[in-house]
Amino acid sequence: MVKGEVRATQVTPVPELTLDELTRRVGMSVRTVRFYTTKGLVPPPVRRGRSGYYTAEHVARLELVRELQSHGFTLSAIERYVAGIPGDATPEDIALARTMLAPWQSDLPVEMDHAKLETKAGRTLSAEDVATLHALGVLRPRGSTYLVARNQLSIGVRLLELGFPREVGVAAAAIYQEHGEQMAKELYEVIQAKLAPLYGDDQSEHFREVMERLKPLSVGGLVTAYEAAVARAARSPRR
Repeated sequence: MVKGEVRATQVTPVPELTLDELTRRVGMSVRTVRFYTTKGLVPPPVRRGRSGYYTAEHVARLELVRELQSHGFTLSAIERYVAGIPGDATPEDIALARTMLAPWQSDLPVEMDHAKLETKAGRTLSAEDVATLHALGVLRPRGSTYLVARNQLSIGVRLLELGFPREVGVAAAAIYQEHGEQMAKELYEVIQAKLAPLYGDDQSEHFREVMERLKPLSVGGLVTAYEAAVARAARSPRR
């Protein structure tokens, strides 16, 4: 990747899966998958004769539902959010929706066209302004519309008013990506070495619940450490 470039959301190709293969892939029970299907959170399986198969779209939607649950959203809130995802959304589109979620959010990202985005922002937005908001993580393009973190939009707009340069946002995003991947790798190694053995062979629902509960605390710990480091840096004299 070129230094400073923001990576696009990528989804690992998924072959057609049986129901058992799907449940192992997403870490859910057969009963849970069927329940979510009846609720319309995932589409019915693709029929091949008498057999039903599941695709990358099913995996992406179930992973999104699990992510929403980990952020504490109720089933009704999840239903409303998933209902707003177009029926022809690709797995990449759905994965993009997941990247817009954060444990401290009080609301879910919403889809807006450019006119609505400007109305919410309270000002006109040039292509450069939109690119800066993208670099800041306030919005993500989705076709001709945007997925917008509404509770962060006012912060992004104020930064635009203060003349915040897009290249700084892009460079910061690259740093988040690089160090985020390194942190995830190191945490994975700790979990596999110290946490996973405590559960022995029973690493199904119980272990997955531990991991889901741990995730927001891990992110919160990272945010706290980051805020402390920024405060220390702000107190240091400029070189």
